Amino acid sequence: MDPFVQAIFSSWNLDPLLWFPLLLTGWVYLTGWRFMRNRMPERFTRRRLASFQLGLATLWLALASPLDTLGNLLLSVHMTQHILIMMVAPPLLLLGLPGMPLLMGLPRAVRRHWIGPFIAWPALRRIFHGLTHPVFALTAFTVATWAWHVPVLYELALQDPTWHKIEHVLFLGTALLFWWPVIEPWPSRSPWPRWAMIPYLLLADIQNTVFSAFFSFYETPIYETYRTAPRIVSMTALEDQSVAGAIMWVPGSIIFLFPVAVILRSLLHPRLVAPEEYRLAAIGGPPLPPVPDAVFRSVALPLLESPPPVPTASREERDLLRIRGLGPVLSSLAFRRTIQWILLLLAVAVVLDGLLGPDLSPMNLAGVLPWTHWRGIVVLGLLLAGNIFCAGCPFMLPRELGKRIFKPTRPWPRWLRSKWIAVALLILFLWTYEVLGLWDSPWLTAWVIIAYFLAATVVDSFFRGASFCKYICPIGQFHFVQSTASPHEVRVRNESTCSSCSTHDCISGRPGDPSLRGCELDLFQPRKIGNMDCTFCLDCVRACPNDNIGILATPPGRDLIMDPVRSSVGRLSKRWDLGALVAVLVFGAFANAIGMVGPVLDRQVAWASSLQHDSIFWIATWCFLAIAVVAPLALLPLAGLCSRAVTGRTVDFRTIVVRMTLGFAPLGFAMWLVHMLFHFVTSWGTIVPAFQRVFEDLGTTVFGEPIWAMSCCGPMPSWLLPLEILLLDLGLLLSLFIQYRIARQFVRGARRELAVVLPWCLIGIGLFVLGIWIIFQPMQMRGTLLP
Repeated sequence: MDPFVQAIFSSWNLDPLLWFPLLLTGWVYLTGWRFMRNRMPERFTRRRLASFQLGLATLWLALASPLDTLGNLLLSVHMTQHILIMMVAPPLLLLGLPGMPLLMGLPRAVRRHWIGPFIAWPALRRIFHGLTHPVFALTAFTVATWAWHVPVLYELALQDPTWHKIEHVLFLGTALLFWWPVIEPWPSRSPWPRWAMIPYLLLADIQNTVFSAFFSFYETPIYETYRTAPRIVSMTALEDQSVAGAIMWVPGSIIFLFPVAVILRSLLHPRLVAPEEYRLAAIGGPPLPPVPDAVFRSVALPLLESPPPVPTASREERDLLRIRGLGPVLSSLAFRRTIQWILLLLAVAVVLDGLLGPDLSPMNLAGVLPWTHWRGIVVLGLLLAGNIFCAGCPFMLPRELGKRIFKPTRPWPRWLRSKWIAVALLILFLWTYEVLGLWDSPWLTAWVIIAYFLAATVVDSFFRGASFCKYICPIGQFHFVQSTASPHEVRVRNESTCSSCSTHDCISGRPGDPSLRGCELDLFQPRKIGNMDCTFCLDCVRACPNDNIGILATPPGRDLIMDPVRSSVGRLSKRWDLGALVAVLVFGAFANAIGMVGPVLDRQVAWASSLQHDSIFWIATWCFLAIAVVAPLALLPLAGLCSRAVTGRTVDFRTIVVRMTLGFAPLGFAMWLVHMLFHFVTSWGTIVPAFQRVFEDLGTTVFGEPIWAMSCCGPMPSWLLPLEILLLDLGLLLSLFIQYRIARQFVRGARRELAVVLPWCLIGIGLFVLGIWIIFQPMQMRGTLLP
């Protein structure tokens, strides 16, 4: 027999001090579960029994299997053991509602005279509530995780079996405390509301991601034991350490994010999870089930005295135009024109400096304003408000002049009424930015802006409406797609008011008043859903005679879940062009970000050198096309075929692919947000010396000599990396939630729903892991003078 296989078979721990307590606990629980099931069958189901016993089996596997022995030789195996102890076994045990079954499974005398009085002791209950408080539980869980992986303590646990057992006890104990407020095993109640468990779990995921990344990307072995241990597999100690980090990283994030999705679902659909007896008790219906004995009364009833709150009527939706002082300003045409003129003057300054100024990007306005500051500000605006750039777009002013001169009446050709031109231009724009170094060429940046002004003016001078914005502008399409994850939407306040309106001024405008022209993108407000194709120009707000349109709060991504007929857009599921647009923007976000990663650039240079190329032009082109074009063309149809097979071919292939692809929009937005915020936060000061140089060239030093030190990238704030991880986590979570909700519209049954969404989950998780890897790599500090 192979020595390695023989070592595995001989490494099982048969110590009765390990397996006997687990076996005894399982037997006591089974006895108590039978007792409780006879009295409360709707609560103590067979799933509860299976969950608890599976949790015990997981503990036995972690502690008695070869994982425990091989953990002294391989860090990756040891991390697998820790995942089972801290992230798998505890929630399974708590899902079995172990409190009352373990209590009622004990002999009656023990329960009444020994355990019962002790549990009913008020001081002990106060201590228990303190230990399971979310703040203490999260702190204890985090401290235990990090402290025991400090090399000194970790090596101590490896060398001394007693300390190793203490480590495992603390891991299991703090993990049970951590998962307690998340699962709330009956009859306990968390002091925090259910929604508070979402940031609670996200914080745990962030610390786990940082912890795992430290192992994955550390350049030398951390623990001396593994550096000198015999290699029983074909991995070096450093490779084993990287695998260990990945094991803690990906499964750990999934384990933390899955209950977040469950809690979100319960908040959005409370009737699916709220126990019926709670609801009845809250409204004065039948009482809670009778308690079995005095001990049960003394322990359970105090925790059940106050039932969960019954949801109340929702408050009036938040409307930015109803905010005193802000609403009149936002809806004012003068305010919009002022913003447009300011941005137009800045665009002119950027163009002139790009053509006439120095060709060094960090010294030129064309190198810092568009690629560092403008991008950072617009993604923040999308995150916090909506499509603010299109609302103040400077390209609108020359096109307005063209419309007044030529007075166009012909519509945009019907055969071009799609996003395919914009998709092609978007791919070209991203390729130019990445491969031709658009970000590093002020001269080329200036000509791109000039081309934009000319295209917008020419197109809208010959075609009525906003044809350039709707069908051509790649920047506009970027904002349309990303705004689907924004928290605000321009829509009607009261649909009944619109049903009695006969003029439809919101789309046709008010006759005789060109300033109240209505929507140029043909979005009829009563039938408008979501932010797709909406420029936030607020022409419909000004034209509405009933003041019935506002900027209302909306859950991010909500309009991607359903597929009704939308004004001027139609059904999303019928639009291959929209699916292609979202795919390019999602995969393009990762292609754009990975192009600035140091290891990738080094690899491209090495490949070019091996092929005897003087530049990386063709290598960079193929890398970009592989991620932004080839990957979505290969992966998305394949996922669609897998999902369609699960549906029994009852759902159209195009419907599945397009709708599921649209579900990736929040994840793509998260990657764009992380990338652009990184440059904005670390390089915000570059604008100062660039403006100082411009005024110096004009012959004045009123703003002082250029402070070129500010053109260098600043230090990365300590809060930025956790924020980036959180944003990617939220983007992945929202995308998976949207796709799951879409899958529920295709099939019925939890297994089939999960089978439909599984291939898309794998793609999303793959992109998420790639994004996490990117943000932990050394970045190319574009638009700065490197120190």
